[in-house]
Amino acid sequence: MISILLIAAWQGFAQVRMLSLKDALALGMSDNQELKIARLDVERAGQQKIISRSYLLPSMNLVGQVNHYFQLPAFFGFGEANGNDKVPYGRFGGKDQLMTAVTLYQPLYHPSALPAIRVSNYELHQSKVSLNRSEVMVLSDIKQTYIRILVLRERIALQRESLTRNKKVLKDSRSLFLQGKALRVDTLRAYTAVRNLEPTLAKLEFDCDTETLSLKAKLAIPSDTMIDFADSLSVPDIYSLPTEAEVYQEALANNQGLRQLELQKEIQEERVKSATALRMPSIGLTGQYQVQSQTDDFDYGNAYYPTSSFVGLQLSLPLFNGFATQAKVKRAMLERAQAIEVKQQAIDELRALVHDVMAKNHESRLRLETSLVVKETAQTSYNIILYRYQNGIASRLELTDAELTLSTAQSNSLEAVYDYLSARIGLFQLMGKVE
Repeated sequence: MISILLIAAWQGFAQVRMLSLKDALALGMSDNQELKIARLDVERAGQQKIISRSYLLPSMNLVGQVNHYFQLPAFFGFGEANGNDKVPYGRFGGKDQLMTAVTLYQPLYHPSALPAIRVSNYELHQSKVSLNRSEVMVLSDIKQTYIRILVLRERIALQRESLTRNKKVLKDSRSLFLQGKALRVDTLRAYTAVRNLEPTLAKLEFDCDTETLSLKAKLAIPSDTMIDFADSLSVPDIYSLPTEAEVYQEALANNQGLRQLELQKEIQEERVKSATALRMPSIGLTGQYQVQSQTDDFDYGNAYYPTSSFVGLQLSLPLFNGFATQAKVKRAMLERAQAIEVKQQAIDELRALVHDVMAKNHESRLRLETSLVVKETAQTSYNIILYRYQNGIASRLELTDAELTLSTAQSNSLEAVYDYLSARIGLFQLMGKVE
């Protein structure tokens, strides 16, 4: 009993965070984990761009080496012949040898460099487009989840009202039955109606809790944080939708998925050029400055340190690498053709997708209009029958049927509202934005 009181007291003092739809979208933009991953991908693509540019920049290396020889290296052609056909040799120098050098290589002509740089630029742009697409999808999902929670809260409120009405009916039936003014079957029918409503109410509450936890995860809000919803369920002007032609043109221009496919085609074009460049020679300027020394017993302090240096041109011409270059060119051409076909397929399917989304919006709008009329009619009918029942004109069965019809109409109206708002979110998502 004490633990229950402590929990109740903690819940009473716990601060409830009010969350509006605008706040939820702002939190999604800043804290959503999926968007953070997409932003890291943009940064990764930016680093790849720097790597690609390095193909045209000089590279410099410092090399150092210290060796101790147990036997000095042999140099053939030195010494005197001993009257046989063997080549004479001699051993010279110190057993301890040191060498350090600075090498420089500056590419002058690198056939793969420019295609690689253009590929990295396209990939950076593609990652930014992917981030924009993720933002639209994540914000649309957050908005849809928020609306779904509002609908569930409305349904819970309606279910509780219906349960309250049916409990009152059950109480009245029992009272009339005890007075001999009602049949036992009326009491049983009212009891059954109450018992049938209780599991549905519990399911709605569980669903609302689950959706709330899902929203917290999308917004990176700790699961134990108590939140309440500042906004209420509302429907925008149902006649403010754009035409199908306008949606199609805007989807062609702004849909991030299509833009990604266009960039993928450009990337494959550059990869074909990059693979073809593997057949071309590369030219670079090379240079080296070297210091070396030899001594015995590691006496480097009493040794000479002669230097040498050079500059030159280096030409590298690929001749044969086991048909790898030919296969890479062919693979790049096939991937380019595949990217072109995928983009064309997406464009061909876009018209049907736009028509389907518009059809869902029109269908949900018509169903919403009908459900609102039906709900109003059911409410009016229930009020009339309740008045008649209170004046002894209508029967208990008529009132029960009217209450069931009203509850069904209210529930259907909420579902129609959610379906319309969900279809509207999908429509704007197809156009590459959030309403």
